[in-house]
Amino acid sequence: MMTTEKLYYQDPYIKSFSARILQCKQDEKGRFYVVLDRTAFYPTGGGQPYDTGTINDVHVFDVEEEKGEIRHFIESPLEEKECHGEIDWDRRFDHMQQHAGQHILSAAFEDMYGYKTVGFHLGAEICTIDLEVSALTEEEANRSEEQANTVILENRPIKAIWVTEEELSKYPLRKPISFKEDIRLVIIPDFDYNGCGGTHPTETGQIGSMKILHWEKEKKNIRVSFVCGNRVLKQLQDKHHIIQRLTALLNAPQSDLEGATIRILEKEKELEKSKNELKEELLAKEADQLMEEAIIMKNYKLVKKIFHETPMTNLQKLANNVTQNSDKTLVLFINEKDNKFQIVCARSKDINFNMKEFIEHILPKINGKGGGSEWLVQGGGDKVLSAKELLEEMVQTIE
Repeated sequence: MMTTEKLYYQDPYIKSFSARILQCKQDEKGRFYVVLDRTAFYPTGGGQPYDTGTINDVHVFDVEEEKGEIRHFIESPLEEKECHGEIDWDRRFDHMQQHAGQHILSAAFEDMYGYKTVGFHLGAEICTIDLEVSALTEEEANRSEEQANTVILENRPIKAIWVTEEELSKYPLRKPISFKEDIRLVIIPDFDYNGCGGTHPTETGQIGSMKILHWEKEKKNIRVSFVCGNRVLKQLQDKHHIIQRLTALLNAPQSDLEGATIRILEKEKELEKSKNELKEELLAKEADQLMEEAIIMKNYKLVKKIFHETPMTNLQKLANNVTQNSDKTLVLFINEKDNKFQIVCARSKDINFNMKEFIEHILPKINGKGGGSEWLVQGGGDKVLSAKELLEEMVQTIE
């Protein structure tokens, strides 16, 4: 095991550094990684993602720690013994803003309402904390956000110190420390005392600002989504662009976007209702037309037709319309769709004929599957013969 000196603990503002390569290997997935004697790259941990950057101009795409050994995953192997590392500073500083902001927001919820944070995730666009509470009101969220932004604007110091287990009793910790060695506290004096190994700015003012976006139920807790720093500006810009496009599309000012959207949705419902009514009328007329074309057999009337690319629901409704509005009628429909056959067959209830047994006899002829009731069945299969030949087989089976 190689123990790496962690430069980001000494100074989170280190953007570049020199180091010695202790080893270069491949993991079980075939990914190349190097272990250095010292590093400014932060490995994934404590809810904070890893840093990216370069080592000797080779891209570092992941950083993980295992028992003190920090593995820098790189796109190609390195043969040199000495190296120069460069941190992707924009990504690092963004993580510093989000992580410090999380400390402040969690402390605000606990200070004002006693709501403890039991989970934290720093995402690529949005961060979340899970509060140990079953519900959250808008007033509680707004007041906690307001307090968090006040602490940010006061530009309080953010200190990182190392303490022993015996020294922990001197600090009003927000949550218990689970380990006994290498204890690192991140402190905002008179506001938040928390065990943490992440990277943070040295003053709260560098966080910039914080905005709670929304919250939702997550199992027994409440998950609060928020952003800090430059992400607040990006959220504002993205949402403003969307609003601008919507005002143009809906021909309405920002203040009336909700009303304009409601009116459009109501109009859409009316149109959908009218469309469905017209469909029903057309199906009824088509059923009447089919009945006029029905073939008079010895003991029943036979309605048969071959369709092309017709929705299955339309065939089922059409078969129902015919059989429910006429006596002693059998319906045989075949639909050709995507090089397949679809079948819908039905009978009026005054005929003693089992449609389920009938379809079980027909489907094997087209390698098909299906089912239904004694008076309405449906199924599908392969085009192993023509639609006309299949329809003749169905008629002969009935006769």
